[in-house]
Amino acid sequence: MEWDPTRMARYLLETPGVAGHGGRLGQRYHAHGADWLEVAQPWHADLVGDEERGVIASGPIIALMDVATSLAVWHRCNAFVAHATLDLRIDYLRPARPRQTVIGRGECLRITRSIAFTRGIAHDGDPDDPIAQVAATFMATAGPYPRFGA
Repeated sequence: MEWDPTRMARYLLETPGVAGHGGRLGQRYHAHGADWLEVAQPWHADLVGDEERGVIASGPIIALMDVATSLAVWHRCNAFVAHATLDLRIDYLRPARPRQTVIGRGECLRITRSIAFTRGIAHDGDPDDPIAQVAATFMATAGPYPRFGA
């Protein structure tokens, strides 16, 4: 079967019993290109950090970017490779707009035998006006799965 990033992301985010924190937060596959993948975090009142303005809190945005960059690793590998977040740095550039879906775009820059390097942005409709930028690294874990670059 040919690798399908759309199917992979939907399976991981939307399948009961499989979906992790991204699925519990309501995240959904949004789009992908040759070297990137996007995940949407719809606005929901339970995710609001600033009730007066209705802005999504930073925690769900961090989780969104962790998921988007992690999925970008699988997209680059064209396979499920067991990995764990080693480091994730996020820089907030501005608050999200009230009651808006936030889109997380992840891109895998480089893969070594055991580490994958990614970057991404979160935006609420205009990628040229990001909410945040992120750099994340992932470590291939032991198990029956191939290591990065194998």
